[in-house]
Amino acid sequence: MAFLSDTLARVKPSPTIAVTSKAAALKAEGRDVIGLGAGEPDFDTPEHIREAAKRAIDAGKTRYTAVDGIPELKAAICSKFLSENGLTYTPAQVSVGTGGKQILYNALMATCNPGDEVIIPAPYWVSYPDMVLLAGGTPVPVVATLETAFKITPDQLEAAITPRTKWFIFNSPSNPTGAGYSRSELKALTEVLMRHPQVWVMSDDMYEHLVFDDFTFCTPAEVEPGLYDRTLTCNGVSKAFAMTGWRIGYAAGPVSLIKAMGTIQSQSTSNPCSISQWAALEALSGPQDFLPGWRAAFQARRDLVVSMLNQAAGVTCPKPEGAFYVYPDISGVIGKATPGGTVLTNDEVFATALLEETGVAVVFGAAFGLSPNFRVSYATGDEVLREACARIQRFCASLV
Repeated sequence: MAFLSDTLARVKPSPTIAVTSKAAALKAEGRDVIGLGAGEPDFDTPEHIREAAKRAIDAGKTRYTAVDGIPELKAAICSKFLSENGLTYTPAQVSVGTGGKQILYNALMATCNPGDEVIIPAPYWVSYPDMVLLAGGTPVPVVATLETAFKITPDQLEAAITPRTKWFIFNSPSNPTGAGYSRSELKALTEVLMRHPQVWVMSDDMYEHLVFDDFTFCTPAEVEPGLYDRTLTCNGVSKAFAMTGWRIGYAAGPVSLIKAMGTIQSQSTSNPCSISQWAALEALSGPQDFLPGWRAAFQARRDLVVSMLNQAAGVTCPKPEGAFYVYPDISGVIGKATPGGTVLTNDEVFATALLEETGVAVVFGAAFGLSPNFRVSYATGDEVLREACARIQRFCASLV
């Protein structure tokens, strides 16, 4: 359609949202559907955070705020970075946006020019490459496979860097794999980055608090202080505090970058929701005693899903360090056929057949840059997960 922008030809709709929408449509038709596509906790936002939002409404805090965040929230973000990550920032170095996605988008829009390259480890969150394309840059995927536990190596990073590289996007624990980089693994990557001063680091730490076993979270500017002046450390309240719909993300970095991001935001959305900002302030500065219980619940779900999927014929499911996703390899079923005669030529066909024949909705691996795989979000109840995995087992067993 000639009326539409050429920009649309460079991007595609979010596959995760598409899967969730399709599952919802089938449910509306009366189908028995289990949706494992959405990446959001099933827990309610904690009561003290909800109460803070209500107080803000009653106090009339419903008007425009500063474009990139109220001073109180920026101060709380600075305190969070200092106490949890050992990073010192001033409020002038902090930006608050409408969700973590807007923070990343603003940064890319404020910095990318045609020809600029952005290194993105794959499997990656589906939005990273498309946001780079929208900003006029060129995404450069670096693929990490099952053999390296879905983590890229220093040699891979070194080989991907060119004089045109502007950003390296880092996400640990990862969406979609849940893979987390240890301090030594991250240190090895930062040593590469220290040799290339033109490369900036965008660290997406959204799953910081959702780590399991004895894994310890770390972030690039913390591991290598030499990267501090060219790192944007990004986070938000969506995952750890079950506040996905409140839409608050934040980041800290160099003042010049933060100002540029504010310019983009001022001419697009303007300030994030005022009520959500006051709720986020309570999330960051109020009680967080619920987090250990949530982590324990997610870890138990991870263990259940990993165990059951590894019992499915042709499926290999590694145990991730964090987040609430698993990313099984299905090389063992590609080329087989369903009882209905559908040949599973790739992971998208697998996911479609699984949904149509069993009612289990997952996201196919090609959407995340590595096939043949699929992503399961285990941010739902144990019994639901047990039933979903049993259906996947039966589906795989039926293939010929």
